Amino acid sequence: MKRIIFIRHAKAEELTPEKLDFERSLTLKGKEVSHLMSKYLRRNNESLGTIVSSPAFRAIETALIFAREFGADLSEVVLNSEIYDNFNEKALKKIFASTSDDSDIITLFGHNFSFTDLASALSKEGCEEIPKTGIVSLAFNVKSWEDIKPGTGKIEYFLKPKNIL
Repeated sequence: MKRIIFIRHAKAEELTPEKLDFERSLTLKGKEVSHLMSKYLRRNNESLGTIVSSPAFRAIETALIFAREFGADLSEVVLNSEIYDNFNEKALKKIFASTSDDSDIITLFGHNFSFTDLASALSKEGCEEIPKTGIVSLAFNVKSWEDIKPGTGKIEYFLKPKNIL
């Protein structure tokens, strides 16, 4: 059994002419919600497995909050530029190819609309829009990452801050 967990970054600062989109940080509220959601997820999951994040600052901040909560080695958080810009099935397959089959979980930290689109394409039932700090876990009845195909995943859970906090 393989599992992909999509975690959309938390609420970030507004885009301004002085700051590039890539550099936007989480707001205080975004950090607070990330801490609360990571604690909730930790009560129900034992591991994040392989952690892969967009290199955008707001995604990295979210990933580090979750990684700390799970006691993960922060140096093992992998940054992948394709998650920031036009993340798609081809880019996801590259992540699969670089992940050992010994790891049963890949947790991705990134952005919409690509996260919602990918989760929807991979799941049998489709997926509604993932809100900020929303978490979607898809399970696949396969032994190898390369065996994951669109429309074969089952949504194990869809956690939304408004329903948890």
